[in-house]
This record gives sequence, structure tokens and C-alpha cells, in this order.
Amino acid sequence: MSFERKKIVLPCAKGSEQVVEQEAISLGLEDVKISDAVVVGYGDLICLYRICLWSRVASRVLLVLTEGEVQKPEDLYALTSEIAWEDHLSHLNTFAVRFNGLGAGINNSQFGALRIKDAIVDRIRSKIGKRPDVAPKNPDLLIYGHLRKGKLTLCLDISGGKLHKRGYRISQGDAPLKETLAALLLYRSGWHLENKNFVIDPMCGSGTLLIEALMMAADIAPAINRRHFGFSAWGLHHPRVWKALIDEAYERQARGLEQLYCQAIGFDNNPKMIAIAKENFASAGLDGHCKLEIRDVSEFFYRDYYGESGLIISNPPYGERIGTVSQLAEAYGALGAAFKTFPASWNMTLIANQDAFLKRLKLRCHKQYRAFNGAIEAKIVLYSRARQIEDTAMPLAKVQELSLSAEMFANRLRKNAQKIASFAAKIPTNAYRLYDRDLPEYAVSVDYYDGNVLVSEYAPPKEIPPAKAEQRLLDVLQAIPKALNIPSKNLTVRRRVRQSGKQQYQRLASTSREQEIIEGKARYLVNLHDYLDTGVFLDHRPMRQRIFREAADKTFLNLFCYTATATVQAALGGALWSTSVDLSSNYLDWAARNFELNGLSDRHRLIRADVMQWLFNGDSRFDLIFCDPPTFSNTKKRSRVFEVQAAHTELIMACMRRLNPNGTLYFSNNFRDFEMNGNLADAFDIEEISSQTIDLDFSRNPKIHRVWKIKHGLTEN
Repeated sequence: MSFERKKIVLPCAKGSEQVVEQEAISLGLEDVKISDAVVVGYGDLICLYRICLWSRVASRVLLVLTEGEVQKPEDLYALTSEIAWEDHLSHLNTFAVRFNGLGAGINNSQFGALRIKDAIVDRIRSKIGKRPDVAPKNPDLLIYGHLRKGKLTLCLDISGGKLHKRGYRISQGDAPLKETLAALLLYRSGWHLENKNFVIDPMCGSGTLLIEALMMAADIAPAINRRHFGFSAWGLHHPRVWKALIDEAYERQARGLEQLYCQAIGFDNNPKMIAIAKENFASAGLDGHCKLEIRDVSEFFYRDYYGESGLIISNPPYGERIGTVSQLAEAYGALGAAFKTFPASWNMTLIANQDAFLKRLKLRCHKQYRAFNGAIEAKIVLYSRARQIEDTAMPLAKVQELSLSAEMFANRLRKNAQKIASFAAKIPTNAYRLYDRDLPEYAVSVDYYDGNVLVSEYAPPKEIPPAKAEQRLLDVLQAIPKALNIPSKNLTVRRRVRQSGKQQYQRLASTSREQEIIEGKARYLVNLHDYLDTGVFLDHRPMRQRIFREAADKTFLNLFCYTATATVQAALGGALWSTSVDLSSNYLDWAARNFELNGLSDRHRLIRADVMQWLFNGDSRFDLIFCDPPTFSNTKKRSRVFEVQAAHTELIMACMRRLNPNGTLYFSNNFRDFEMNGNLADAFDIEEISSQTIDLDFSRNPKIHRVWKIKHGLTEN
């Protein structure tokens, strides 16, 4: 064999370096050193093959071909040219180069990759008279170049892509756990040292953790089902050596499956995920060793046939998606309660990224490790049932009891709900604000929409630690269902931040889940999930009611109309006809659905246009105008920035040109520091009526908006 002892690089996820080091040593790697997200050592061809086949945690296997100093771009070409590329690939192979690093006159990765590619092609052409082709996607051989501090490292990707792709997965869910991370959890739990009779994942998703656990218990090589490796077309590949290792792996698998006594049990409340997990188990050849059921974690507890010892292991959802945080708070509480129903010899290993969720377990961990799930920094946490303070199982109801401060919040919410519900019944409406930072500890607003609740979290003061702020939010989400007697799935959570540009129009999700609410005679469609705003500004309810009362037999103009809820009120109040203008096609489509819901005729027009341009380009006049501009917006197509403070004088003047002599303009905005131009009062009758447009449910926040009633002066008549 012409292959000498070579330097091998094993990239890996942060936090897994020590596990990869021990694993690689067991597979024959020598002189091993570790650094951030990488393990480096030396080995022969058999070692290289063994790592490709048996490493459960390494991300890739890279063979170092050369290292050297680079002071200028020409050095990059020269160093690459010294490698005997004709030994590694022929003109019949395709290849690609990936390059990262800057310096030595190399200003971008594409230039560095191009110089390496040129050197490889020129070298092979000079030796055999023909050149290989470059294939950016799915090449036979992939070469990595890394430049750091003037030192170039050139490697060949022996694994042929990331090793977490085992080859058995048929399908996956929305946020699958990488197999390499699943193996890391199992190593950290000690599963490889002492396999138990049972391994249980109460939130199993597509089954990755359980499949990896069974493969480890049955001594199955993690890459045995993998169909492609980077060495398949490599010039120094020795098929007979590789076949011997594969044959050995198949023998170990057959023997391991014959002796496998471990049973995997997986639960998930999503039938689709259970179906996917069953497909993956079958593909991995492990379907005879698993039991999968559709079951929520709240229904999880110890059963006698689980035995006296075993491992619970799971990757609970992290709550990154909107609307899941409240359910996760309950899920963690249920999981902690369930663990306490198990015998003393059971252990549990979890990966999570928020201490606030882990506290909901109400368990004492005995060990934790840093880990990364993709870009998300997390921790692997180990729990021993024998080390928990309570000797007997704590009932789930006890776990879910509110803290004293959370109970205080719940009491305030109940009190507000009783007071506001009777007020709302007189309007009538089934959408209103229940809470708005009433208690300093709980800086949220709570809006009720006919059985569904939107919780908006305000940014906490800088002196409040993030962990404490997160804990308080979870207190709120635990308290709301109890205080309002609604299921936690009816909660949606938003974090409010300052929006710029078109962010106010951009989707946050794509659920398209709309519901109807009522306000007087009107009905509106709201969406609590997909956009920053829900489709109706609850604080403008009194303004819309005023428009309803004043619109009879008048023509109505709604500028920056949003979803045209004010127009709906004007139309139902008897407006002769109306025009509603907005630049967002999304919101105008929404407005059209509101019109259809309320049976409005085509006398009520929706126009997509820039409001300022529309005002100046027409001459139609109106009896009643409502203008509620945003604080700030911009448009890419027109390269125009709108700021209400700077633009309001011109905007109001343009509106008054469109207002009939005896008409009324209602001008509103929610910019806290807004100041009306005093010169406008010399031209028009202006009265601020903000206090008249704040309902009971917004009385704690009287500055949520400001409104002016503006009419022409006597000289206009």
C-alpha cells in the first residue's frame, strides 16, 4: 500500500470535540489534538476508512494533502501545483474546490478557489495530456482550501459530505435533530457504557435519537447504510481494504441485532411525525425493536413493564416559532412530573437552549455540557431519578401550580377580565385588551380575541437579566390559561421591536389562520400569527365608532387604510361611497375580505397607491376623511422615506384640499414625540380629541395614539 501515515482533520460541532477525540482514538487516530470545532490527528488508510464508517459524532473526514506558507496569490498556485494530483484523480473524474480565508492578496473565496482549481487542472494536463471537469454540485472529489494567518491547508473530503447523513432516513420533520448531535447526547448520557433495557423519547419527532440509540446498542456502524463516500473515485482508494471493513461491520451488525435486547419507545402528539418515525425505523432495519405511539407528553408516566432501569432522552422543541412557548412551558412541567414516576435507577438526558424551560422541570440536574444544535447554543443536561429531592412522584397538578408572583398576575388578569367584559358587551365586541403592564414585573400586553389570546412582550429594562425576563414570560403563559379558562394552544406570543422599512408588512409565519371578531355591527378578520399586527388596531375602536356615527349620507376617504376596518364602519354607518388607499397589496387583499364579510357593495373602492402621490394627483373631494399614517415607512420602488413628524404638514394640507368645506378630517398617529405644526392652527380649526378616543381597556396607556379633529376655518365657506 502506497498510502503513508497522514494528517487527518475531523470537523465537528462545538461542544463535541472531546467526544470526537475519544471516539477517533478508539478508531486508531494517533497524536490527537483538539481545538474549537475540530479534532486533528494522524492515521493510516485503515484508520481513515474506520473513521468514515464508525464515527458517530464527527461532521466530516478530511485528509490533509499539503500545508505551507502563502504570502501572495502566486504562492497559492505554486503550493497547489506541488501536489501529485494525478495520483488522486484522473481526467475522467469531476472535482470542485471550496475555499475560505483572506489575506496574502486574496480578497475573496471565489478567487482563492479559482487559483487552486487552475493549479490542479494545469498539473493533471501536464502529466497526462487531459484535464478533469469541474462540477460545482455532486463532484466525484471535493477539495477544501483554508487560509489562515498566511498558512494554507489543502484537504481532500474523504467522507464525501457531512457524516450525519447516515443513509437510512426516509423523511423528516420541520426541525430534525442531526444524527451526529443525537449520538453526542447518547455518549454524554453514558448510553454506550451501559445499555439499558428501555430507551424512551416522549417527544420523539422523526425518531432520530431512538434509532441512534439502537444502532449504538446493536454495534451497528453509523455509516453502514451510506451509499456515497468521498473516497469512492479517489486514486488512492483500496476497494479490497474497504470491503474487508464493510464485511466486518455487517458481521458485527448481524451479531449485535441477534443479541439486542433493548427496546425503544417513542411518543409524539403529531400523527405525521409518528408515521415518519415508523418509516425511518423500517429503513434502518430496526422496526422490530421499537414501539411508537401518538401520545402527548402530558400522558407520559412510568409503566411497570419499563423495568427498574432505563434512559429517557429527548430533544424538546426550543420554542423558536411563534405561538409555541406557552405549550412548551406546560410540556416541560409535564415531563418533570413524569420523570418522578420512574424508579430510582432511571436517568434522563435532554438538550435545551433556555434555562427558563429547564426550570419548569423542577428537577435537580447532576451534570451538564455545552453543545450547539446548528447555530443555536444549547446545553445537554443529565438527570438521575435517585438524586431528586422528592422520593415520591409529584402530581402533575402540583408541578403546574403557579408561583406567588404568577398568581398575583393571574388575579390581576381575572379582575381586569370581569371589568372589561361587561364594558365590551355594551359595544358589543369580543376583542379587547385585558392587561397592559399593570404590574412592573410583568411587562406584557394581553389582548383577547374571542377565545384566543395574543401576548406581546415588551423589551425588559437592561438591568433585568435575560433569564429572569424569560422566566417571567413563562409565568405569564402558565397563568393566562388558568386565569381565563382557555387551553394553552389558544395563546400566541409576540416580541415587539421597532420596525423599519417594509418590516411591518412582512410575514412572521404562513399559517393563514384567520378568525372573525365583532365590533358593533361590523365583523373583521384577524390573524394572530402571520404578521406583526393582527388586522385591527384595538385602540382605535372609539375612533371607528365615531366614524360610524358621523358617516351617514357622506362620502368617506380612508388614507393608510391598513385592512380598512374604519371604512367598514363608515359603510355600515350609511356612507354614500368611500375610497380607501394603501400601498400594501397584502393589506388591501385583507380589506377586500373584510368588505365581503360585511356585504359591502362596489361603491366602496380599494386603491393601491402611495398616499401622498394619490392625494396630489386627483381632485375628488370628501365629507369625512380618516388619516392614520405610520410613524415611519419607506418604499424601494419609489425610493421614498415617510416620517410622520417631517411629513405631517404637507400631508394635512393635501388632505384639506380634498376635504369639502363643511367636512371633517380626523388625523391620528402613534408617534409618542409627535408635535403638531403650530402654523396649521392659523389655517384650520384644530382640536385634539385624543382623550375622547381612548376606551376603558386602554386607559392605562392613554398615549397609545393621538387624534386631532380638523375642519376648514370660516373663511372657507
